[in-house]
Amino acid sequence: MTDLPPPKRWRWLGVLATIVVCVCIFSAAAAAIVVINRTQPTAKQVKATRKSSALVDTVIVRRDSYAPRLSVLGTVLPARDITLSPRVDGQVLEVSDSFLPGGMVRQGDLLMRIDPADFENQLSIRVSELEQAVASLQIEQGRQSLAEKELELLESTIDETNRELVLRGPQIASIRAEVNAAKAAVERAQLELDRATIVAPFDAQIISQSVNVGSQVSPGDELARMVGTKQYWVSAALPVRSLRWVRFPSDGPSGENTPGSDVTLRNTDGWPAGVERAGKVARMIGSVDQQTRLARVLITVDDPLGEQSDAPPLILQSLLQVEIEGQSIEDVVRLEREYVRDGDTVWVMKDDKLEIRPCQIVFRDGAHAYIGEGLENGDEVVLTTLATVADGVGLKRISDQPGASDEVGPEPSGAAI
Repeated sequence: MTDLPPPKRWRWLGVLATIVVCVCIFSAAAAAIVVINRTQPTAKQVKATRKSSALVDTVIVRRDSYAPRLSVLGTVLPARDITLSPRVDGQVLEVSDSFLPGGMVRQGDLLMRIDPADFENQLSIRVSELEQAVASLQIEQGRQSLAEKELELLESTIDETNRELVLRGPQIASIRAEVNAAKAAVERAQLELDRATIVAPFDAQIISQSVNVGSQVSPGDELARMVGTKQYWVSAALPVRSLRWVRFPSDGPSGENTPGSDVTLRNTDGWPAGVERAGKVARMIGSVDQQTRLARVLITVDDPLGEQSDAPPLILQSLLQVEIEGQSIEDVVRLEREYVRDGDTVWVMKDDKLEIRPCQIVFRDGAHAYIGEGLENGDEVVLTTLATVADGVGLKRISDQPGASDEVGPEPSGAAI
């Protein structure tokens, strides 16, 4: 390098100096990292325990028999639903004032009258034919009386075969058959005349009406749709697993009847607040809905239109809130669902400490869980949500604190359920 020209010599010296500085910097950084790693403090795990106790509300539980309440939706259906049709031909001459959509009729009330003229005429003809047949029978019976007197004179000369012919037995039998046929024809004509007057087959409400005065009707025509007013059905859909808690009506071995489960019906949209209607579980429809995979139960409601009470009327095809009182579940603890924690566990206060206890849930309804195993009589369940959840956490009842209010928490501390 001593042979290089002065400008180039200074350039090489600058490069070497830069390299030396960089090496020094990197070496210093590496040394600093090593020193920091060797001298950094080591964290030590300390088993800390909470020195203060959490204030909680509790409830003392007891084992007993409880009836779950199954809350579902139901659709109002008619128990009796018919399409009214005439059984004779003719023109409508008269229609009842109640024969209108929404009209109420009683069993036997006149709905409409078909022109009876043709049927009255036919009845007169059949009556005349019957009278003629009866007269012919009477004439033949008179001839038979004469034949019996003649037979007395010829008794010894008439064999048994000709005896019936002489007494005109075949003629009498033929005319009696004509009389019977004429009577049947009269009855048929009278029946058709009666059918010209159409009456309500049962207490009903008119849902739709399609004829009026002057309409020409014939058998098979739809006159109106009618539904019975003595009873409606409510069709409710239930999960199959809930059916075992529903009581269906049955006949006992001694002849006593076991009624179905009581049902409470509500319509928050259409009825005043707090208004309810009662029903009874009647039967289960023996199929599962293909779309929802739910079982269907029929509930009967008497006096659905509130004609005999102040109850609000049921509207067909409307949705109702249905609450079915199930069969009692024996020897369980009933606890509000919100107090069953994750993993079907319950927080229990024991010796002023928290105990996380797993439970077996027999059934859940809309508001409660029914616990078969995991809780016993006198256990104190914690209702308050805790920030620190671990076995052994200290607890204190809010009600035990000076100045505590009885209104703190969803249930008074220490109350039994």
